[in-house]
Amino acid sequence: MINFLQSLSPVAFNLGPFSVRWYGIIIMTGVIVAVLMATSEAKKRQIMPDDIIDLLFFILPIGFIGARLYYVAFQWPEYAQDPAKIFMIWQGGIAIYGGLIAGLITLIVYTYYRHLPTWLLLDVITPGVMLAQIMGRWGNFMNQEAYGAVTSLDFLKGLHLPDFIIQQMFIDGAYRQPTFLYESFFNLIGLILILVLRHKHVFKQGEVALSYVLWYSIVRFFVEGMRTDSLLLGSIRVSQALSAILFVVVVGIMIYRRKVVKPKEYIEGSGFKFPYER
Repeated sequence: MINFLQSLSPVAFNLGPFSVRWYGIIIMTGVIVAVLMATSEAKKRQIMPDDIIDLLFFILPIGFIGARLYYVAFQWPEYAQDPAKIFMIWQGGIAIYGGLIAGLITLIVYTYYRHLPTWLLLDVITPGVMLAQIMGRWGNFMNQEAYGAVTSLDFLKGLHLPDFIIQQMFIDGAYRQPTFLYESFFNLIGLILILVLRHKHVFKQGEVALSYVLWYSIVRFFVEGMRTDSLLLGSIRVSQALSAILFVVVVGIMIYRRKVVKPKEYIEGSGFKFPYER
């Protein structure tokens, strides 16, 4: 068992000429779990589970395209030389911020045409999105990507990590900071906090989603500073800059909504009645 864990491969198994990678398996498992969580929560808010399933068929492909285009945009000099590489997604190159932005736009349009409350639907799907994101970082682990700077074996052992994680962090002849793990772990802490506060009726409608963005922007800002594969705009790490902007914007939105909009509480069993706020 130990030998297996210490020789992890990004390929789970082969089907003839096709390789099925752990990254894809983990991502799809995360999507399934996210949908199950969202449909369960939707029932408590008088939102039809079918609305969640229908949203999935739009938000998944558009979110993926957004994640790819975001990455390509900030690596354009490389792709400009060979535009065909834009479609070679098996070579890697997607960015979660791009997926989240595209997904948000998709959800806003979707709720408008379906006559659903945007803020409420955001709150419903947010915990599942967080869990899928937490799981997705382990796909990066299997691919040996999204890691940090060179570190020592003693440092990794000092974190009390399992041997299979330590061995997988031996990349290009050196041990690396497991930044994938830092982000996954702290997002798990954020998810637990949000679920606890939601249960205690702390949030107003829309604040589950806003709290996620607030938490993730903080986590990503610090983790991004440790990574070695950051997208750059000049000397600026794009994800760090965007995280800082999002933090300020979300704090402003939360204050404005509390003082001016005065949204209703997000409590167990609370649904919506027409007319509703967007």
